[in-house]
Amino acid sequence: MNTKIRLALDRTPNTNHTGFYVALAKGDYERVGLDVEFILPDQDNYQTPPARRVAQGNAELGITPSESVVSYQTNGVPLLAVASVLARDVSAIVTLKESGISRPKDLDGKVYASYGARYEEDIIRQMIQNDDGRGQFVSHKSGLSGIWRALLTREVDAAWCWLTWEGVLADIQGVELNQFLFDEFEIPYGYNPVLTGHSKWTEENGDALKRFLQETAAGYRYAIKNPDEAARILMKTANHPSLKRNFVEQSQQMVSSYYLDGEGHWGFMHRNVWVSFVNWMIRNHLLTDPTGDLIQRMDVDALFTNKYLEGVPAMMR
Repeated sequence: MNTKIRLALDRTPNTNHTGFYVALAKGDYERVGLDVEFILPDQDNYQTPPARRVAQGNAELGITPSESVVSYQTNGVPLLAVASVLARDVSAIVTLKESGISRPKDLDGKVYASYGARYEEDIIRQMIQNDDGRGQFVSHKSGLSGIWRALLTREVDAAWCWLTWEGVLADIQGVELNQFLFDEFEIPYGYNPVLTGHSKWTEENGDALKRFLQETAAGYRYAIKNPDEAARILMKTANHPSLKRNFVEQSQQMVSSYYLDGEGHWGFMHRNVWVSFVNWMIRNHLLTDPTGDLIQRMDVDALFTNKYLEGVPAMMR
């Protein structure tokens, strides 16, 4: 009997997810005894974040930012990152170039399109303050599916976007953007996204998880070698209305360079990335326990593991 793995996606199908869709379409999961199902966020209009689905047992794995793992662990729920989907962050705070908001401190008094994530606005505030601003802005809940439209229509002044997705879309549409990268403003932002599970499930289903990661890694290696074909597989298999050929092919070409780390590994997480981000959150008083008390120390090694990636080969460049 095949092991069931429900994977909750963070967004509608996009090129961050290509390796999963390639492995599914080529029958690789089924071949190794896995019954894999994708749960799309627009099925319930983004009402249930992937981390919550995993925490509640309604998905075995979810695609989340690394801070979701931190957030749930501060509340006593042992979520665990088991692989990085991308080797480094490709997101940024963006504004329309025509707005004149050319750096973070210009966001004081402006409207930011918020996803409503726990630490999101704290991170934006700190970015503005690191650029000598006050960090005072208006938060506007636009809903994940409407954030890009809200930026284009000037309903909001800034948004947190993927350069490999909305960035490519802006290029195709002839929209000029300003991009504020986190590391340029002294924020050592962590892995985003990561593949997250509940530690109890991962421990009890380690062999199945290893098989899942091996086939997923092979899917990403295929996408690197065959970006146009991988884009076609993504579009055909996901069959989602947001996937347009020219757009997806351009995004696939761009994002493929972010799948592997410097040693050619997909999924492998470097401890120093987690340490830098968690320590930054602690220094800036972002972490609190369920009673509201500040957390001064956190066991980084409880947040992530690479052990289920053992045996996944590196890709020769």
